Amino acid sequence: MSEQIGHRAPYARIAAHYTELITSGQLRPGELLPSIKTLAQEWNVSTATAEKALRQLRGEGLVRGIHGIGTEVIDRPTPMSSGSQRQDRGHRSGSSWGAGERSDSHEASVVSAPADVAAALDIVPGADVIRRCRVYRDRRGIVAHSTSWIPSEYGELVPQLAKSARLTGGTSLQLIAQATGRPIARRIDSASAYLLEPADAKLLELDPSNPPTDPVVVMTAKFIDSAGHVVEYGVDLGGPGRTWLTESEVTQ
Repeated sequence: MSEQIGHRAPYARIAAHYTELITSGQLRPGELLPSIKTLAQEWNVSTATAEKALRQLRGEGLVRGIHGIGTEVIDRPTPMSSGSQRQDRGHRSGSSWGAGERSDSHEASVVSAPADVAAALDIVPGADVIRRCRVYRDRRGIVAHSTSWIPSEYGELVPQLAKSARLTGGTSLQLIAQATGRPIARRIDSASAYLLEPADAKLLELDPSNPPTDPVVVMTAKFIDSAGHVVEYGVDLGGPGRTWLTESEVTQ
């Protein structure tokens, strides 16, 4: 038990212990936690304290109570990655992929900018823009279909941006920053729920004639360099059942 956990209230210590077992995979979906009575005996606490610990785990969406059976570990919604999170991971570790992720189906071309993309990039609608697409996957399937929209001028500086292949030497943002000498200074993120159209379903390798009826998460990110130029606009279309998960350090 860590020192930090040891200083918590008894119910919080129990909850933290089982949170670690669940998130690490030592307790898998469908497995049962000990009963309230057993927890109280094992941790030398009252049944009220043991019940409070289980209540906290239920509130965090880690377990559910089944009448007459017990407390079951549930399968948590699988998070998706966003362009912003990939940028953060790239800065920290040099790799933009999340745990168990990979990417494929890399495609790139120069196209006319749609109106919404032109507005995001602050260019004229119909102007040439680089569109880079790829699919991110993990062991559970498609994480997201990701599209990066980049003003064509950066393709002259970094020719591989317009080639249908995985980038080498860094992410698109890193390559552009190296070529221009202007690092990314600001980022604007958004998240929304979106009902899939047939064309969107096809991007996620689903049957376009029968797209899911539940909405998916759409994440957008606009990246602005130190001179105030928008260098990339990213759109991530999450796979069905994916959720957006983010965490940050809290200083006391």
